[in-house]
Amino acid sequence: MAHDQHQELIQILHECAAACNHCFDACLQEEDVKMMVQCIRLDRECADICAFLEQAISRNSPFVPELARVCAAICDACGDECAKHADHHDHCKQCAEACRKCAEACRNVA
Repeated sequence: MAHDQHQELIQILHECAAACNHCFDACLQEEDVKMMVQCIRLDRECADICAFLEQAISRNSPFVPELARVCAAICDACGDECAKHADHHDHCKQCAEACRKCAEACRNVA
């Protein structure tokens, strides 16, 4: 798969990873960090797979469709978890939205 073909997905992956990293850091600053443990964990998983898929696309990996399926599943899980906290934490709301957008973009490639 050509890098140019997936420029929009690369941008969406990059934005999702950034939102997850921001959410991860902000969750660590919350008063009740224990309540945010699953959110923190999924933020890390999601940021990592988004960055990895971005790299895989850039190097024209033959595994992009498989990685995109995994990325969509992780983005869905992270988005669902962040949505649980979206009413109280703006960083979780923004992350949930980025994850949902990214999951959809990944499904279109998978």
